[in-house]
This record gives sequence, structure tokens and C-alpha cells, in this order.
Amino acid sequence: MKKIILLAGIALLANTAAYAGDFMDAAWAKQACAAWNADSTLAKGLMDTDGYSWAKNNNGRGYKLIQIYRTDCGEASKIQLNITVEGDQAKCSYGGKPDGKAMDFAVDYLMHATDEDWTCMGKGEFGCGAMGAMVSGKLKFKGPKMEAMKVMSPFESFLKLTGKVAGNKTACK
Repeated sequence: MKKIILLAGIALLANTAAYAGDFMDAAWAKQACAAWNADSTLAKGLMDTDGYSWAKNNNGRGYKLIQIYRTDCGEASKIQLNITVEGDQAKCSYGGKPDGKAMDFAVDYLMHATDEDWTCMGKGEFGCGAMGAMVSGKLKFKGPKMEAMKVMSPFESFLKLTGKVAGNKTACK
């Protein structure tokens, strides 16, 4: 009997860890933050890409902000990732609803797309890579576009991250 209860508890924990909530809700953002930190292309690549440090370009605030949302759900559905420099890595230190920090579009990013386009970008499908999404308008984007161009490979990994973290795209909150 104890083995059955133990196995049931382990299964419950595994299912809870796999559940990310609704796509781009606060629970999803927290998991996206953890996935960012586990992705060396983001954590290392945004510290040094061909001699350029995306993470250190933060106007002396010590962090960069990325806010994203689902166009289908409106701007009120925004979530935020705070990126800080930790040693030799660009780490996500917060993932959730916007925390009140002011956006500085000289260094921060606001992005949104339809659920269909987020799905395409998350899968890395043809025409939905970072460059294709920006040029085609699939990804609506406010922030330093030239900086994003300098770090295209890590930016591509960020867009694919939206497909790696599970989330229900049917509900808007």
C-alpha cells in the first residue's frame, strides 16, 4: 500500500512539474525563466556574441526586461522576464506578470504575436525563425532591433523557447 501511495505521489509531482498553465500566463513565465537558464545559447550567448554583450547593455540598471504577450489575448496578458548578469551568464531572475519596472526601449523589448505565429516560431518552422518573423511582421516588436540583429542565434533560441514550455493556447486571462 505504501508503495502505491509513494508512486501516486511521484506521478502527481511529475504531472505538476509538466503542467505550465495557460500559454504566457504567470506560471508559464516562471517555467520559461527556468528554461532560459537551462539554455546555454541564451545564458552564455547573450553574454558574448562575437564580442558583443547583449545582457550588459542595460543602461546601468543591472537588468534587461522582456515583455511578451499573445495578440489574441491583448496587452493585458503581458508577462515579463527580467534578465540579469550573473557571473559569465545572462540569467533570467524573474518570470511572471510585469513587476512595475519601467520599460526602457533603448535596451528592453516588448513583443507580441498571434497564437498561430507563436506556435510557428516555437517550432522554428520555415519563415518563422527570428529573421523571418521580424521581417514578415509575424512578430510585433518594440525595442532595439539592431541589437536583436547582432544576437540573432540567441534570439532564435528565445523564440523556440516559446514552443519548448508547454501551455494551453485556448484560454485568455
